[in-house]
Formats: sequence, structure tokens, C-alpha cells
Amino acid sequence: MPLILCIETATTACSVALIKNGALIEIRHSDKKNAHSTILNILINELLAFSGFQFSDLNAVAVSKGPGSYTGLRIGVSTAKGLCYALDIPVIAPDTLLCMASGFVNEHPGLPENALLCPMIDARRMEVFAAIYDLKLEAISPVDAIFVNDEAFPGLTGNRPVYYFGDGAEKCLDTLNHRSDWNFVPGFINSASHMASLAANYFKSAKFEDVAYFEPFYLKDFVAGKPVVKGLR
Repeated sequence: MPLILCIETATTACSVALIKNGALIEIRHSDKKNAHSTILNILINELLAFSGFQFSDLNAVAVSKGPGSYTGLRIGVSTAKGLCYALDIPVIAPDTLLCMASGFVNEHPGLPENALLCPMIDARRMEVFAAIYDLKLEAISPVDAIFVNDEAFPGLTGNRPVYYFGDGAEKCLDTLNHRSDWNFVPGFINSASHMASLAANYFKSAKFEDVAYFEPFYLKDFVAGKPVVKGLR
């Protein structure tokens, strides 16, 4: 029964969870924005101390690989790789949107059998990172950066109910709420616990990343903003 530390830093929320044999043991979560670099290691240490486990008890570390926040992904992946290198254990990296879909299914039993899931992550401006899955978590539409307008997701015909969730879905309300397939589910919070079953399955099938060369899945190139020079307007 593998003991796996799960790390989620792809969005504004930062969370860590311990799972054993696919079941959640304990979780720590912070909604403090722009604090991943200062809070992540604290949460990990608190998690292990409270649950009574040592770092040496871990069999793997799972980290949400993206897409999502550039900074958050770098922090989460670098932390996971550092732990795995030091402990000589494998790193597991499920897709962030897939983890969200898995968590949504677990949190919403009784969905229609033909339902589709559309997890969304805010990609700034009028873009979102999104994908579409069925209830078996098979990808119907691959992960992509979507420009939010009336023509978004042209492949959906309204014949199947689609559930939109995540912080990216919230900014689509005014643009997409007229669609016949629009079922917005508010209040979804990304969590390390969402990758529990995926991480367990990946471990069982030895679906590991190369600790030395694994990089986050950014999807979009990073574009830095213009620095502000004091005294200039």
C-alpha cells in the first residue's frame, strides 16, 4: 500500500495531501494568494507531523503538472523533484485539469451518465486552460488554451449536459451562460486530494516521470509584464 504525498500548486490555492492505497489520510490547504513559495514546505511539514509519518515513509510524490500558474507550477514541481531526488523515490505528475475532473466526479455523485466535464483554469485576460472529459475521465477535447467568446468549444452541440467548473469558468459566465449546454457549478476549489485515485493508479502502473528532466506543462509561453520604473509615467 503505497504512501504518496500529493502537491497542488497550479492555481491560486496551495494544498498538500497524504494518500495511502488511493485513500485520503490527511490534507492541508491554504487560499493565501502568491504565497506558494513561503507556505508549501510549511504545509508539507505540518501534514507529515500531524499524520505521524516521516519523509522516509513516502513511496512517491505526486505533483499536479499543469497547465496553470507559471510560478505555482515551478514551485510545486521543483519541490516534488527535490524530495524525490533526496529520498530516491519516483515522481508522479497527472495533468491538472484531469485531476480537477476526477475530483469533480467524486464530489458530485449521481451525474447523468452522458454528462461531460469541462474543468477551467483562469489563464489571464480572456483565455482559459480547459479540456472536456466524460465520466470515465476519457478526453473528449484535449487540453488547450481557449479564447473565451461565443464561438468557444464549437464541437459541443447541446445534446449532452456539460458541467463547467473551476476559477476559469467563473469569468465565462457573461459570455457562455446563454449556451444550451451551460451548467456552471460554482465553488469548486482545486485540491491535492483530487489526484488521489490518479496518483494511486499511476503508481500501480509505474507511470513515473524522470526526476532529473521532468518539467511542468505550461502550455503557453511565459510573457513577462513590463517592469514599473519609479519616477516614470
